[in-house]
Amino acid sequence: MDRTDWTRAALPGEGFLWISPRHTFGTDSLLLADFARPHTGDRVCDLGAGCGIVGALLLGGPHPPARVAAVELQPEAVAQMERSAAETPWLRGRLAPLLADLRTLDGVPQLGAYDLVVCNPPYFAPGTGRAAPHPARRLARHEGGGCTLEEVCRAAGRLLRYGGAFCLCHRPERLTDLLEALRRPGLEPKRLRLVQQRADKAPWLVLAQGKKGGAPGLRVEAPLILDDEKQHRPKEEPPCRD
Repeated sequence: MDRTDWTRAALPGEGFLWISPRHTFGTDSLLLADFARPHTGDRVCDLGAGCGIVGALLLGGPHPPARVAAVELQPEAVAQMERSAAETPWLRGRLAPLLADLRTLDGVPQLGAYDLVVCNPPYFAPGTGRAAPHPARRLARHEGGGCTLEEVCRAAGRLLRYGGAFCLCHRPERLTDLLEALRRPGLEPKRLRLVQQRADKAPWLVLAQGKKGGAPGLRVEAPLILDDEKQHRPKEEPPCRD
């Protein structure tokens, strides 16, 4: 395993994550962590965790979960998370990297007991989107090699307790596929938020939450406009499971 191109990315406060050109993160992961809103002490699972950014941000947030099980198929990404957790004290013992396939969940403990599952899944269906040059990036971007949207939602359904929440991000053009995939394993869509770079631009990301065993009723939140200087967040938002 080549570690010569690993670098450190700073986390809020003290601490860092190890990243590489093959396993890094973007704005969508940051927005997903903000959207997920765990309760303090929650049991959380991050599917396809990559370098571990979503779990690390949740653990460093205002309502930190007790532990994040970070399920990842690629050994290098797991090694990066293990090194990050070992070298950042507040991640040690709380960010738990697991080398496992979300399609089977073999070796993942506590099936049916998680309060919150999060995932930044592959966005592109087979044969669509620009192919990434490296196999590791293709697994992260394209369905088929590692997992499909259906398989991600099925895994979340197996992991969650009744009433638990699944939060994920995706592309708006796949919104119909997303809502259908959530409902099939019993994850009722409950929250939806579109993300736009500017108010006059079409959305480039959708954030969604499904609730295991939830009653029908979808709350569409105000769009998130990233370049809107007048937009501001409250100092602290309460956790939400509705």
